[in-house]
Amino acid sequence: MDHDIGVLIIRLALGPMLMAHGWNKTFGPDGLAGTARWFEALGLRPARLHARLAAGAELAAGLALTLGFLTGLTAAAFVGLMTVAALTDHRGKGYFVFKGGCEYTVLIAMVAAGLAATGPGGWSADELLGLDLSGAWWAAAAVLAGLTAGLALMTLGHRRSPAPRAAP
Repeated sequence: MDHDIGVLIIRLALGPMLMAHGWNKTFGPDGLAGTARWFEALGLRPARLHARLAAGAELAAGLALTLGFLTGLTAAAFVGLMTVAALTDHRGKGYFVFKGGCEYTVLIAMVAAGLAATGPGGWSADELLGLDLSGAWWAAAAVLAGLTAGLALMTLGHRRSPAPRAAP
């Protein structure tokens, strides 16, 4: 029972947080167009596609984790999203988030992997459906799949902007 409450609290912290990020990317002040401009500046191309993919993945993975649905697979989405965030927006800024570093993204990815290991608890869709998608192998698979997906996206869709030329 204590385990169920503990993982429910973690799911209710992590899942809605990621949904809020996806919602803001989609419906925030400048919506998907603003997110696409930001992604373009980060070197993600085509930026409009990446904006839609990121927003959709955040909304879907956040909802799935909140519900405790397909937890091992959902953790992989969290790891992949945080890998891309760490390698774009947080890259080269050190560890601490107050300096723009990767602290936040590392923490989110590790907590998601931890949930893949422990499972979503008794108060979850996985439990209701009789799905057992958790354990050490699921955690390892979530980390490996998330890192692979994030690195593949960076390889295929990230282009650094050329440095501005100095005036002659």
